[in-house]
Amino acid sequence: MIKVSVFYPNEAGARFDHDYYAQKHMPMVAEKMGDACLRYTVDKGIAGGEPGSDAPFVGMCHIYCDSVESFQGAFGPHAEEIMGDIPNYTDLSPVIQISDVVVD
Repeated sequence: MIKVSVFYPNEAGARFDHDYYAQKHMPMVAEKMGDACLRYTVDKGIAGGEPGSDAPFVGMCHIYCDSVESFQGAFGPHAEEIMGDIPNYTDLSPVIQISDVVVD
């Protein structure tokens, strides 16, 4: 299983609508991806590792799929629409990482 993580850096003055992201954007992504999206989570950054520090990321999601190929096959045809929705909830550029899930 793989995990596609999308991180939004916590930048001063940036806009990020957590409600839109969790209630509209991510359900739309899951619907477009169909069965290839095994599940997803949405996180809201609240703090960094050092007491009193800001979270390095304001928001993130993690999409679980069977393989990179299943993710790409399901996301690819809808990439333009999914990426086009980003301005509706943020003015940040996402950082994306694909990981192999070692322990679940």
